Amino acid sequence: MPTLIGFGAILLWAALALLTSLTTRLPLFEWLALTFGLATLLSLPMLLRRGALASLRAVPVGGWVLGIVGLFGYHAFYMLALKNAPTAQAGLIAYMWPLLIVLLSMLGQPLGRWTLPVIGGALGLVGAALLVFDPAEGGFRAEYAAGYGFALVCALLWSGYSVLNRRFSAVPTVAVVVYCGAAALGGLGLSLAFEDWVTPRGLEWVGLVGLALGPMGLAFFVWDFGTKHGNVTLLGALSYFAPLLSTVLLVLAGRAQPSWALGLATLLIVGGAGLAALGLRRRAVTDAEAGVP
Repeated sequence: MPTLIGFGAILLWAALALLTSLTTRLPLFEWLALTFGLATLLSLPMLLRRGALASLRAVPVGGWVLGIVGLFGYHAFYMLALKNAPTAQAGLIAYMWPLLIVLLSMLGQPLGRWTLPVIGGALGLVGAALLVFDPAEGGFRAEYAAGYGFALVCALLWSGYSVLNRRFSAVPTVAVVVYCGAAALGGLGLSLAFEDWVTPRGLEWVGLVGLALGPMGLAFFVWDFGTKHGNVTLLGALSYFAPLLSTVLLVLAGRAQPSWALGLATLLIVGGAGLAALGLRRRAVTDAEAGVP
């Protein structure tokens, strides 16, 4: 059940591109501040539950550092990547995080157990590449090295946060309210320092609220729970469904056209997830037969 709850984040992230398309006029760091700020406001009632504030006082420093660096660090470096490299190329590098989750979560396991999950994660990455990479932007170029580096850092930050989160399984999910608040303040500071403020209007507010409710809000709460208590290796492999479902939503909304790449990506991502799940299933059976808890 925790893994299924974590998968809910992947479903919510599928709406990220569609909702973001309503807010493209806004500067990147301002967008970050507003989405996380609204997410914080909408989730504040969680702090009113009995014992919520008391539970936060027991959170160790390491838990706060991991959560805040995970949420704010990932998004801040992603925004820097978008400012310093073509969008498709930065997005492709950043979307290495699901494969990195699979690899990092398998550390310490016998090499024989790596085969199917890693192949599954790699197939998912290829499928995602078909969806996010735009050949029209050209190949990778040295002049965008800084942007590529920022994208790689954000992939490492999110995968590291997702895998290490299990070590803080005692930290209540309500702590994500504080993570979001810290990310909002960080985004606001960067926006005031480097951008001109653009006042949102009309449908932009609809997009911002939708983002705060779903892919930039609730998604982080269910992901936190899933990575702490579920199968993080499987969640990593399943995460490639996000760009696939995102593209499908854009097609249904008339903001993208169906293509052969979408069909092939579907086969690769679904097949990759199936291989990863099969590998994990075999591992569970082997452990059960050997009496490993």
